[in-house]
Amino acid sequence: MKKLFLTVTLCLAALGAWADSGLTIKDITGGAYSPQYVYGVRPMNDGETYTQLEDGGRKIVRRSFKTGKAVSTIFDVATARGQKLERIDGYILSPDESRILIQTATKPIYRHSFTAVYYLYSVANNRMEPLSDGGPQQSPVFSPDGNLVAFVRDNNIFLVKLLFGNSESQVTKDGERNAILNGIPDWVNEEEFSTARSLEFNADNTMLAWVRYDERKVPVYSMTEYKGLAPEHKEYEEYPGEYEYKYPVAGATNSKVSVMTFDIKNRVTRTMKLPIDSTGYVPRIKFTADPNRLAVVTLNRTQNDMRIYMANPRSTECRLSLQETSDKYVKESAYTDLHFYGDHFAMISDRSGYRHIYWYTLGGQLTKQVTSGDYEVTDFYGYDEKTGRFYYAANPDGPQYKAVYSTDLKGKTKRLTEKKGTNDATFSRSMKYFMNVFSDHDTPPVTTLCDNSGRTLATLVDNKALSQKLAGKTGTKEFFTFTTSEGVQLNGWMVKPADFDPNKKYAVVLYQYSGPGSQEVRDAWNMGFMPGALFESYMAERGVLFACVDGRGTGGRGADFEKCTYLRLGDLESKDQVEAALYLSTLPYIDKNRIGIWGWSFGGFNTLMSMSEGRPVFRAGVAVAAPSNWKYYDTVYTERYMRTPQENASGYAINPINRAKDLHGALLLIHGTADDNVHYRNATEYSEALVQADKQFDMQVYTNRNHNIFGGNTRNHLFTRIANFFLEELGE
Repeated sequence: MKKLFLTVTLCLAALGAWADSGLTIKDITGGAYSPQYVYGVRPMNDGETYTQLEDGGRKIVRRSFKTGKAVSTIFDVATARGQKLERIDGYILSPDESRILIQTATKPIYRHSFTAVYYLYSVANNRMEPLSDGGPQQSPVFSPDGNLVAFVRDNNIFLVKLLFGNSESQVTKDGERNAILNGIPDWVNEEEFSTARSLEFNADNTMLAWVRYDERKVPVYSMTEYKGLAPEHKEYEEYPGEYEYKYPVAGATNSKVSVMTFDIKNRVTRTMKLPIDSTGYVPRIKFTADPNRLAVVTLNRTQNDMRIYMANPRSTECRLSLQETSDKYVKESAYTDLHFYGDHFAMISDRSGYRHIYWYTLGGQLTKQVTSGDYEVTDFYGYDEKTGRFYYAANPDGPQYKAVYSTDLKGKTKRLTEKKGTNDATFSRSMKYFMNVFSDHDTPPVTTLCDNSGRTLATLVDNKALSQKLAGKTGTKEFFTFTTSEGVQLNGWMVKPADFDPNKKYAVVLYQYSGPGSQEVRDAWNMGFMPGALFESYMAERGVLFACVDGRGTGGRGADFEKCTYLRLGDLESKDQVEAALYLSTLPYIDKNRIGIWGWSFGGFNTLMSMSEGRPVFRAGVAVAAPSNWKYYDTVYTERYMRTPQENASGYAINPINRAKDLHGALLLIHGTADDNVHYRNATEYSEALVQADKQFDMQVYTNRNHNIFGGNTRNHLFTRIANFFLEELGE
């Protein structure tokens, strides 16, 4: 320990004198400089108000979309009759807002999924009672009339009839861990299709529909768990334990999916006659306003053919409504941003080369391409059926910016946010108002209430106190553009110390993620790994500049730029990070012999790829939770961009393990042993390749930590480790 301290101290001296800004890693990772937000906004039916969970989880407060002021308290743990609670974790309003499902005792499962104990609260009676006495529930959903609740327990679906004394009945009985899942997705479908529920009621409350996942033939993955401390497994005090779950790696067998319906009155279960092969996916199901039309979205395994079927929940017949194809892959927004309105639906497609909104009838007839041009629609907020206007966010100012717009069916477009930076909106149910969160690289988030013409009605949070708190503590943030040797124009940002001296020679580290469709170069407060680029400022004040470049494969610049990495992940991405280093080395204040690179997850993968690209530009790098061979990663994500290993052997051969002999520079490899996403196996197999290639490296392992690597003092330790590594390795 003394030796390390001495080494780092000497390195600081070598990097030159620096002024202590007062920033500490413990404060940065501990949230001392976290901006304030208006969390958990739920628009209400009246189109004028929204609700929030407030007072440390003790109250649900209704507030005005015009003023942000409290209108009423619709739930309070202190005054609610029946079950007594100290606080709650979340809530679900019934469609008619007369009842609330109160969420408590939450236990996370994976990224989106969790179990909880739910209570049913009557707003009129101010009374709370258990939803079920049979044990914790998962993914509950109200019927449209609010008189039924369906939920999942132990992979089976249960139905509670609220008008009949909360009588509970079991809908499915074949659910079994690591075998059959009803109404909730398996690991890979949850992770890669971003959903924790595949369970829906129809419009007239007579039918349930769900996706059934049969994962019996999916290979089992086993992770060793230790006693540890944060988290701690006391049951493993003497011997380690095992956690087993189904995880299909690229090319392996997936769950077989089917779409089921249940006639609530007649208690009849049916299987939809869905024309999908045994390897296909169902990323979404959604009942339309017509109770006899269930929209079912399917994807082939290659994910270049998306179809929307209209299924009759009783006859089981499925009619094709829309087919969306691509010579590479259908972007996820085509089904994640799918919205139904009466006899129409809106979807986002990049078929023109850029992501735009398309307006279809339920029968699949294109009524209107709502937006067009050489820019991207980034978010769809909704459609006003009364005025015929669509509300969305787009980036016509450039990929690093985002503004809010509205467009009518005649193509008349209005910009609703004027400030150049990043804007994110939440609209009222009436589409008359929206809450906007604006930030740019120097401005912490400012939350305002606006009407649908863009006029500001009230400011809820301005984070001026944070700006004052950070005054003099952060570095300067600049954007830049350069052209690579291959003629590709790339965008980036850089963080310099507040007392930057252009006559000095600085070390520089490239932070990047680089994954398909991602963006790190955005004019927003959340630039860098920590909001406000605070870690980058901490390092800049110690003589290490930080830069970030979005290379080929990243988002915001159209399909050609994003999808050019298809079948060869890591090839172009690593070349572009090397090119970024070469560009930075031409700047008069950059020492070309002291350039580093780091990243997390895909960013860790590309760190390893860039350090072994062949051009020895990086002196040091840090790879956190990095995939080391796409054969080890899951089917849905990997095959979307790479197809299967059987189809694309040459593409899969482009990986850090095969490049281990070419690694150049000092490397710190970091991984959590309980990473259910990018398994610890990736680090062990890559480290063994380095050993056999006679490459020295450092490694940091975090016990029982998942892909996020947090808990207790972990984040402070992690970023201190990264900081010290770069300060040591990039010293003169």
